[in-house]
Amino acid sequence: MSESEVEERRWVHWTEPEWVEIDGVQTAYRRKGAGPPLLYLHGAGLTRQWLPLYEYLSAHFDVIVPEHPGFGDTKMPDWLRSVDDLVLHYDGLIDTLGVDGVHLVGHSVGGWIGASLAITYPHRFASLALITPVGLRMPEAPIADVFRIGPEQAFDLLLNGAQAEKYLEYFEQAGELEDTIQAYSESITFARLLWNPRYDIRLDHRLERIRIPTLVIGADSDRVVPNAHIARWAELIPGAETTTIRGDSEPTGHLLIIQQPKPLAEAVTAHALA
Repeated sequence: MSESEVEERRWVHWTEPEWVEIDGVQTAYRRKGAGPPLLYLHGAGLTRQWLPLYEYLSAHFDVIVPEHPGFGDTKMPDWLRSVDDLVLHYDGLIDTLGVDGVHLVGHSVGGWIGASLAITYPHRFASLALITPVGLRMPEAPIADVFRIGPEQAFDLLLNGAQAEKYLEYFEQAGELEDTIQAYSESITFARLLWNPRYDIRLDHRLERIRIPTLVIGADSDRVVPNAHIARWAELIPGAETTTIRGDSEPTGHLLIIQQPKPLAEAVTAHALA
């Protein structure tokens, strides 16, 4: 990213990223706060910004928010094919940044990545919080087919019917054309990771390897990931607990991270520091 590009960015939640090279990939990340390290793995959007959720968490943690390869300002490498590739990428990032005893938080597909990290490198992490995670195969409660919906329907699904106008500051960035190009670019990466299959059947037996304190967080009524998935994640991870982040004037949905950032941060903090 050039200096002029940074100077032109004026959207509400923009902050300039730092950069680290991981196996040849220039990876954008944002970092703020003091305390134990917390690695936050984002879902399939809401990149190129510092969200209020991160700010609340930074009051208690050294919060590190990288952008996955193919998302935000991190370019997609040719070798990216699956969540397993991102697991190796983030193992490299943790090594390069020199942090240990990391509290791991993941939203949506970031939850799938986070759980896979905790499975593969169980001694690296102090706790795990999964926010409306995807990755399980549940034919009786399938996730929404996000590849078949348009933008208006997507807002309805992601925000559980809430008025999209209330949250436009998180989606309107550089203008309609560039925002559309950015969303299309990220959707290509998302398709590489989830087009087929949209789950990892191995998680059914691999999740038992997770031995760190785990909290699975759901919404009032998630129209993307049915609430039955929350209970199933907790059933498969030994000792895992669940909680629901409730809305006040509106029910929370898949994007509860922007609907209720403060209560969500409080739940994550209480779990990690218990």
